[in-house]
Amino acid sequence: MAKKLKALAGSVTDNQLASTIKESTQQIWLAGLGAYAKAHEEGGKIFDALVQEGEALQAKTRHAADQKIAAMADKTSGTWGRLEQVFEERVARAVASLGIPTRKDIDKLSKRMAELTEVVQQLIEAQEQEEAAPQAKPAPVARKAPPKKAPPKKAPVKEETKDLVVEMELVEPAKEEIKKDEAVIS
Repeated sequence: MAKKLKALAGSVTDNQLASTIKESTQQIWLAGLGAYAKAHEEGGKIFDALVQEGEALQAKTRHAADQKIAAMADKTSGTWGRLEQVFEERVARAVASLGIPTRKDIDKLSKRMAELTEVVQQLIEAQEQEEAAPQAKPAPVARKAPPKKAPPKKAPVKEETKDLVVEMELVEPAKEEIKKDEAVIS
């Protein structure tokens, strides 16, 4: 453009030079307006294309993130299950080392106590029947008194009763400890 102006300037007059400069300026101005219009027109298209590409990229990354989260959730659920099992085993060992009876032990002792209570009740009933039986017999007619018999042994009944009482004393505090532990856990 500058070369064109120099070539024209050499052969033309001032008036023509001014006219040529004005015409060149006008063309530059129009070229700028055309570039602006083109950029404005295609700028909207470019913007829309960028939005579409951004949406597509966001969908891909969201899908990838969801897959990673699902994989991590699977890993952590397995880890939590193992952690819970290890915790339960350690608590059971600690309880056993302290000598605290477990629910299974208490249930076993309760069952044994019920069995012993039944046996004691049967022995008491048998003893009451033995004591009541001599009173129901009619008095013997004047005969020679037979030699005195040793009284029936009551010691086995008393020993079993003592054993039952000792077992009951062991079971009752353990039952209360388990109730307290259940209340704390709940």
